[in-house]
Parts: sequence; structure tokens; C-alpha cells
Amino acid sequence: NISAQIIDDKVNKTIVSASSTEKELKKTKTKKIDLSNTLGELLAKRAKEKKISSVYFDRGGYKYHGRIKALADSLRKNGLKI
Repeated sequence: NISAQIIDDKVNKTIVSASSTEKELKKTKTKKIDLSNTLGELLAKRAKEKKISSVYFDRGGYKYHGRIKALADSLRKNGLKI
């Protein structure tokens, strides 16, 4: 599983989130990298709805490769500035 959140650090509140455990994403049988790309598209779409255009990407200690890189690239491709 993979999940991502956009958090406002000033008020310590989650603004937008997406997870691979959501019903609409669980239905599709895809590879892990493809799931990360789809999750990035979904998170970027939700961020645009909240008028968020720029974020800071904190990978939480994970190496920047594989699924983490695919998620970040998908966010960039779908209009978020990282």
C-alpha cells in the first residue's frame, strides 16, 4: 500500500489525502508502479480542487526511487509544483 497527504504545517491539518486502499483504486488490478502513478493523478486532481499548486515533497526517509519517484513524477506531470 502507498498513501500521500498534503498537510498545512502552520495549523497541522491534513488538507488532501489519497491512498491505494480506497475503493476506487482497490478495484483495479495494476502493478505497484502504475498504482503509484494513478495515486499521484488522484492527489493532484484533489489538490487542484482545493486550489493548491505548490507543495513540498517529504519522502519520509524512503529512498527517492521506484514507487516514490513514480508518485512524485505523476504529481509534477499533473500540475503540482514540487
